[in-house]
Amino acid sequence: TAVFVQEQGIAPEDEWDADDATALHAVLFDLNGQPLGNARLLQPSANTAKVGRMAVLRKMRGKGYGARLLQALIRNAIELGHKEVRLSAQRTAEGFYAAHGFELIGEPFDEVGIPHVEMRLSLT
Repeated sequence: TAVFVQEQGIAPEDEWDADDATALHAVLFDLNGQPLGNARLLQPSANTAKVGRMAVLRKMRGKGYGARLLQALIRNAIELGHKEVRLSAQRTAEGFYAAHGFELIGEPFDEVGIPHVEMRLSLT
């Protein structure tokens, strides 16, 4: 909520969806138990996992926390036997995901008023 709703202005009704009930949620906490970031992993098909709702608090960015969250979800996708991981990246985060091996697929698109691109990481 702090990142998507408060910082980026996404409507709260666009932030939560039915997929939250079945997703694997990863939350990174500091030593005091305060959340620093989160992400979720969906399983839209037997061979494909999808990372979504990845966010790190603004003041905590650039410290490797996003990488830790992403790597944890990729490890989980591998353990579940998926062949690839996909995600819809905000254009401002495209370089972050590319640095982790994700490749662009398709054309840019708008999602909740924010430019995005579809990206994939092959696990085979």
